[in-house]
Amino acid sequence: MKETDLPHVEIYTDGACKGNPGVGGWGALLMCGEHRKELCGGEAMTTNNRMEMMAVIMALQSLKQRSRVTLYVDSQYVLKGMTEWIAGWKRRGWRSSTNAPVKNVDLWQQMDEIVAAHEIKWVWVKGHAGHSGNERADALANMGIISK
Repeated sequence: MKETDLPHVEIYTDGACKGNPGVGGWGALLMCGEHRKELCGGEAMTTNNRMEMMAVIMALQSLKQRSRVTLYVDSQYVLKGMTEWIAGWKRRGWRSSTNAPVKNVDLWQQMDEIVAAHEIKWVWVKGHAGHSGNERADALANMGIISK
């Protein structure tokens, strides 16, 4: 199957945390053609960055087949981690440029593995700026907090 034959999925993700660390939630909106899926969840004690990462991981894990994904995130941490920093971390054995252990390495490794299964285009969107997909992902992340 050619890459252009893969289904195209648009995904909006967001994470939220009440206190940092504190109770957190993640949310994801997935759209493919006329199909739409909403996901959310949370953890009792976590950080905002972990929830941002969980939103991406859970959204990608929910895909049933290899896809072309346009992934909209409002987290520079996730965006730069996956597009700029991860290659160096892997080269250095999951150590930062200052030789410290990479924070959230468990989730970075999980995200790295799941991202490899798809064709991903990363897009940053400004959070809380009225972008409908991002606003829905934010609402879902807050629903994830409430579920805890």
